[in-house]
Amino acid sequence: MNCSNQKKNLIVLIICFGFFTVSGSGEEKFELKINPHPVSTVSGAAFARSIETLELEERETEILEKVRAGNIPSFLKNLVPVETVADIGQKRYALTFFVMPDYLSIGSDMDHFQMPMTPMLAQKIADELGGILPTRKMVDLIWDAAALKLTPQPIPPSPDMVTMGVFLDHNDLVLASRMAAIEKYPLGSLVSGTQKDIIISNRLASKPDKVIIYGWHHPNGEPIQPLYSGHVNWYTDYSHGVRVVLNKCILNDSATTIEQILSDPVLHQLISDENGPMETTHYDTSWSNYP
Repeated sequence: MNCSNQKKNLIVLIICFGFFTVSGSGEEKFELKINPHPVSTVSGAAFARSIETLELEERETEILEKVRAGNIPSFLKNLVPVETVADIGQKRYALTFFVMPDYLSIGSDMDHFQMPMTPMLAQKIADELGGILPTRKMVDLIWDAAALKLTPQPIPPSPDMVTMGVFLDHNDLVLASRMAAIEKYPLGSLVSGTQKDIIISNRLASKPDKVIIYGWHHPNGEPIQPLYSGHVNWYTDYSHGVRVVLNKCILNDSATTIEQILSDPVLHQLISDENGPMETTHYDTSWSNYP
């Protein structure tokens, strides 16, 4: 068996079984810490309606409880590897990181709701699952690697864009476009183009009270949303999505973490296009952040 075929077989093992063997470390598991899917699963639409009248903190508490219970689509639990290679100085680095195939949702495979949320909740979920939020460069790498690049479907700006009604309207648009491609790209395929990402950035150090967003790429690769940190951290609208990235990754055949790479004065260049290593990789999750 040649090296190319070996690599393809290893990637299949990652996707199907959640492990990868790296040199010197035996069997390494590359999977998020998600509870098994509950026997009784609330549909995405029903869940959205159940939280429609709740205040922001109550709404996010309900979302967190559903995630903790494993009430997310089964296909999101099988991570997809994303690879990048770069020459830094005189050395070549190959990095593989692992991402949810689509944005975090509540519900079942066929009826799920891509749930906009604040960065505080996104961070809490990522922490509990053993994950991290992506950087701007990682969002671009995910888009490049995506098997299915859907066309963004913006809704005209209005005061209602922060309401559950518009969240549901946009979710219906996204699900329709996703299901139209289901035969060629089954659930679990890496998808991009449906939402902006809540990301981590060097701006977090100086703007801890803001949400930082980026992405929502057109089919030509141009993002609708440049790196932006103008919204207060409790703001969220229908376009904000959360894609959890596993913190554990593989660098030159050895296991390490995204956090370690981002804090390294040299290696951060692999997954960050900002100046210098990242000072902080976490949003403040305190309840005092809410209005």
